[in-house]
Amino acid sequence: MRNHIEMLRKANGVTQEELAEALEVSRQTISSLENGRYNPSIILAFKIARFFNKAIEEIFVYEEGLV
Repeated sequence: MRNHIEMLRKANGVTQEELAEALEVSRQTISSLENGRYNPSIILAFKIARFFNKAIEEIFVYEEGLV
């Protein structure tokens, strides 16, 4: 699953550390999400969407065959 977290974070002038703090996760979690090494729980996906005021589908892109 691809995502637009890094693009949204940078567009909003937010550091990985600031985003991690707001979402109550580690900076390493944010880095792993941005690099596609980690898929978030549904709760974390909702928190990210709420943080950026976007729908989950605007942030996360599911691609068939990548699971």
